Amino acid sequence: MFTTFSLRVVKMGIKAIWARTKLGSYGSAFREAPREILFNKMLLLTCLLFACGAVPLTWDQGSSAVIATLPSFQKHFNISSGTDASKIQYYVSLVGLGDCIGAAGSFWLNDRLGRLWSYRLYIGIWMLGNILQIAAPNVAALYAARIICGTGIGGLIVIGPIALVEIAPAEIRGILTSWFTVMMGLAHGVSTFCVYGVYLDKRLHGTRMQYQVVWIAPIVFMGLCIVASFFLCESPRWLFLMDRQEEATEILVRIRGLPLDHPRVQHELQEIKEHIHQERVFYAGGKKTASFRSILKETFTVPANLRRVQQCLILYSLPQLSGASSISSYLIPILKIVGVAKGTERNLFLSAMYTMSKFFFALIASFLFVDALGRRKSLFVGCTCQMLADLYVGIYVKYSQEGPVSTAASQGAIAAIFIQAFGYSVGLLTLPFVISGELWPNRIRSFGNALAQFIHRLFIYVIAFAMPSLLKNTDNWGSFIFFAGWCGIALLYVYLVVPEIAGLSVEEMDVVFTGPWLAARHYRKPKAPREVEDSEGDQSVSRSSSGKPTQEQSEVVSTTVKQV
Repeated sequence: MFTTFSLRVVKMGIKAIWARTKLGSYGSAFREAPREILFNKMLLLTCLLFACGAVPLTWDQGSSAVIATLPSFQKHFNISSGTDASKIQYYVSLVGLGDCIGAAGSFWLNDRLGRLWSYRLYIGIWMLGNILQIAAPNVAALYAARIICGTGIGGLIVIGPIALVEIAPAEIRGILTSWFTVMMGLAHGVSTFCVYGVYLDKRLHGTRMQYQVVWIAPIVFMGLCIVASFFLCESPRWLFLMDRQEEATEILVRIRGLPLDHPRVQHELQEIKEHIHQERVFYAGGKKTASFRSILKETFTVPANLRRVQQCLILYSLPQLSGASSISSYLIPILKIVGVAKGTERNLFLSAMYTMSKFFFALIASFLFVDALGRRKSLFVGCTCQMLADLYVGIYVKYSQEGPVSTAASQGAIAAIFIQAFGYSVGLLTLPFVISGELWPNRIRSFGNALAQFIHRLFIYVIAFAMPSLLKNTDNWGSFIFFAGWCGIALLYVYLVVPEIAGLSVEEMDVVFTGPWLAARHYRKPKAPREVEDSEGDQSVSRSSSGKPTQEQSEVVSTTVKQV
């Protein structure tokens, strides 16, 4: 009997400890959330649609890294080598210039056209660029088409995360927003296998169709996405911003799967309306539409928003400085540097396996890290793995230049490249898209994301263009040490500045960005439950019985007003 009692005590102790962990609390919140919200078909399909906006980005990145190895591509565009980074420098990097243009210009369209129509427009621009690539008679026309493709991609990578954050419920917002990076990984892998497939198909050898198929396939898929968009939902938060109250309410009910009079729906409606009203009163004098000047003022003069700008810009620059994106873009030249590039077919196969691994890593990150482990801890895990892998590859390349290395060391270098992909997928690939999408206030979310993505794509363009020179001037091995150093800086930055915002609603973010900068990492969501209890229409939420904000929320608003 004593043994049975002891086992029960130990079991209860383990359960108590588990309940206090991040994974345990996440599991509890997930179980307590209404099933109608978590498994709502309209919500999931709409989120999947916006997540598909990532397909053009990484389809281009994956195919451009290997398509230059196809004999027909080299012959038509007079490119002598697909394994020499300097020979494909302009082809790989110019799309990044278009990305910058598209990201910067998207701000003027996202709030005017809405999330769905902006999504359709950007796909149309990207499809036009792809068609011009297919028909390009020479390399100059190809480069122009690359910039047009990038313009559409730049708009899509802004609108996708915005829409996902605005639609997703707080309990699974991290999972649904990280679907964007899951689709990035899937498109990256499929595009590389597509190039591998056309290379193996002997019927296409010597014909332009060999490389054109790679550009035709995503056009068909994204065309179907445009058709599907007419059957899915607009963002309710954007509709509230446009004062389309009835339509916004109807859509919120559809994507939550709960009746209008349900306390959870009523709480969310009230929260969105109050937050938008407060923003208009404090920053726009009560006007419905915001002028560009007022948005600039709100973004760059309110200390809390300036911190958001700082956080987005740094979180989007660190992934590029860590080198992961450049390694993906120049994978075959890097495999050659590592000493494992042994023929076109093997190179294409390794590239395909690498890109598919990134898809599975992104899938793991979305379900096991982003919401379950939290934003900060996911970044810690990812940056650490990436840093150690870069250090190994750098040291390996250095020693391989001085003499023969063992087969085990060579295989370890290949493994390190895959470990680096895992770290990137868990940390600096997934989290910037999630955090940047969710931390902005409603009024400036479109501008904030456009600004962040502009800097992001600018860094991608600069690093992709500079990568061949960086490899050459650092004897190849030094570039990996350089990337590892930036991963170390990323770890320090995350520890000092990045807050944990998992589980907060979009409207609750303000409290995280008030007070000292270095205090944000200590913020924890209050233990008082946000859940609503449906007993005789009563609401047990963080509001007073009059429906007004609580004292804590009022203090946050007052602090923000004083900062203005």
